[in-house]
Amino acid sequence: MNCATFSKYSLLDLAFTVIGVSTFLFDVGSDLWVAKELYTHGEFMWFGVLLGFMLMSSVVIQLFSWFWLKYDRELKDFESQASARNVVLFSGAKRVKLLLVVHVFQLGFFIRHISAIWQGFRVWWREGCGSEYAIYLTHDLSMLRLIETFCESAPQLTLMMYIMLSQRAHANVNVGASTTSIAWMVVDYHRSLRSFLPDKDNQGWLSSVVYFFWNLFLIGPRVAAVALFASVLHCYIAAHFLSLWPVFVTWAWMQNTNFMDSPAGEWLYRATVGLIWYFSWFNVAEGHTRGRSLIYHTFLIIDTSILLATWWLYRDAEMTQLYAFILIISIPLFYVLGLLIKVLYYCCFHPKLWRPTDFGKPPVDIQADNASVQTINKRMGRHAANFYTTNTLSAIKRNACEATNSSVL
Repeated sequence: MNCATFSKYSLLDLAFTVIGVSTFLFDVGSDLWVAKELYTHGEFMWFGVLLGFMLMSSVVIQLFSWFWLKYDRELKDFESQASARNVVLFSGAKRVKLLLVVHVFQLGFFIRHISAIWQGFRVWWREGCGSEYAIYLTHDLSMLRLIETFCESAPQLTLMMYIMLSQRAHANVNVGASTTSIAWMVVDYHRSLRSFLPDKDNQGWLSSVVYFFWNLFLIGPRVAAVALFASVLHCYIAAHFLSLWPVFVTWAWMQNTNFMDSPAGEWLYRATVGLIWYFSWFNVAEGHTRGRSLIYHTFLIIDTSILLATWWLYRDAEMTQLYAFILIISIPLFYVLGLLIKVLYYCCFHPKLWRPTDFGKPPVDIQADNASVQTINKRMGRHAANFYTTNTLSAIKRNACEATNSSVL
């Protein structure tokens, strides 16, 4: 089979997967600790809100994981991929029934981490054998982590900032570290997508740092503005979200998204995109994104300005006199700075500018275990095709099509 070469699974990839499951467990533990603190101090409403965020995020992630499991099993030769060559925890009829129970009990995401770690260990032990399937698993995990970030971490950070602004001393949370974690997860997801580029112009460290600061300075001010609005009109924050979310979902529908393989799954994806867009830009459709990005950022600037103006009018002038003027000036400036860094990234630090591409090169023939097999995560390949444009888009689509024709996982 002719297709482009994809990166091999390395020991560094295994280390990042182990770190991923460790941070997942730490995140769950820290969330439960914060929930316990809120309950202990009698903040029963915010205790319930925090548990609601955790439950909503977990259910959404389990749904995505289960949909993808169903899609994979419908692929031809799925069971053959579950041979000794790969560690496929999601194979066999009885095991699938067990995994349905696992997902119902909200453990599917954790099992996917374990599967990726075990497969990665086997790849390392056997010096590269089964590398494609290990990469396949890590691509799914990167997307699930991104979904978790905006379904749970971003709303929770907003809640914690609101509690701090309300001067509840027991809300001991490192806002800077949480915001940094969210921005870094976006970078990790973006680096995962770039592995689908057939010319292999992967994102370097300098490019990643610039990309990280761009997202940090755009996401941080947005979360801060929402938290400030909630601190003065907390009864209206839900109405604000519910007024924007249907608009975002409709916009995603109008862009004819095609990430999932079923109508129900696609509407779940669009609903999740609507939530992500409440905090950050996320490209979901083919073609040049400059126009859509401009529309989105213009809308978000207007909305964020309204949130900040509302907070300024309704704030307690005496209680906020130490930081009110600083926030009303710094939040818009940081957002503008984020936009400028985004422009700088595309002008000076985009990987294309550092590695010349040659889409005229003939594709490379790949042989895996003496069989014409290339394991490619088609849904993430489609998503990468939507994120990137022009020749890159065509090349990725061609590879996904070839993978489909070869009928492999």
